[in-house]
Amino acid sequence: MHLVQSMAYVNETPWHGLGNQLVAHQPLEVWAQQAGMNWRIEEAEVRFVSGSAGSSLGSIYSFPDQKVLYRSDTNAPLSVVSSRYQVVQPAEILEFYRDLTEVGGFELETAGVLKEGKKFWALARTGQNTTLKGRDRVNGYLLLATACDGTLATTAQFTSVRVVCNNTLAIALGDGTGAIKVPHRSQFDPQAVKRQLGIAISSWDGFLARMKVLTDCKVKDDAAEAFLRRVLTYSVNPTADGSTSAVNDRAMKVAHELYTGRGKGSDMASASGTAWGLLNSITEYVDHHRRARSGDHRLDAAWFGSGATLKQKAWDEALKLVA
Repeated sequence: MHLVQSMAYVNETPWHGLGNQLVAHQPLEVWAQQAGMNWRIEEAEVRFVSGSAGSSLGSIYSFPDQKVLYRSDTNAPLSVVSSRYQVVQPAEILEFYRDLTEVGGFELETAGVLKEGKKFWALARTGQNTTLKGRDRVNGYLLLATACDGTLATTAQFTSVRVVCNNTLAIALGDGTGAIKVPHRSQFDPQAVKRQLGIAISSWDGFLARMKVLTDCKVKDDAAEAFLRRVLTYSVNPTADGSTSAVNDRAMKVAHELYTGRGKGSDMASASGTAWGLLNSITEYVDHHRRARSGDHRLDAAWFGSGATLKQKAWDEALKLVA
């Protein structure tokens, strides 16, 4: 069962190997078509039929507190939500980037639809980039994503991609300025979000300073092992009293191998034996090696789910090494 319904991209094939390739600088209308985002979310009231099974058809009643969201092109149902729920359309996600790409120097790189249309996103390069010591290049991106099944607020988030291994890492600073979340009970106001992000453009500078500090931080073998153990320890029966924790041994083994030479770019001056290398062993594990039912399940987890949480934990632990 594929989560990625459809997707388009420019430049290199994405790390998950999915999607239709486009020539650079296509208009948004072409993106909408190729990314499978040229449909609308329609709404209808919830109705139900009373009467016991097997009997003749009962009366039809409506349930005014809820509404059904469905696709305009296929009529496929997407979700049942509160009547106060504010829909964000696929076109609005792409439209958000119009002025950014036409005058702001941004370039759309991927856009697409997950889970039959329940979740969709667009990702653009901001034009910000840096090269850490030893030609280790990191590019800045802006991700805008939303879902209509209750799993995700509309989220605009600065993110970075380490070119050598295509690892993604949300630029989440301690004060949370890297991400703007608009819950679906509020109206999505793209200009207001951009104004808030305007403040957060400075988050790239803060992120850059931290990356450089991580590349300068040498880590001893036992400290590296302890770091991986802290990041890859999870709670067992967290609801039970006296919950215990366990280490994911397979993940420990894979991440340790990635850190000590198997990882892409692990031999670079920036990463070899450093806190930056440790952090990237976790991001590479999450993006490329973590067990997943398919490439698109891995994408969903790495950007929005448990993988993103794991990367955030690794970032927080890496910053403790240099504190």
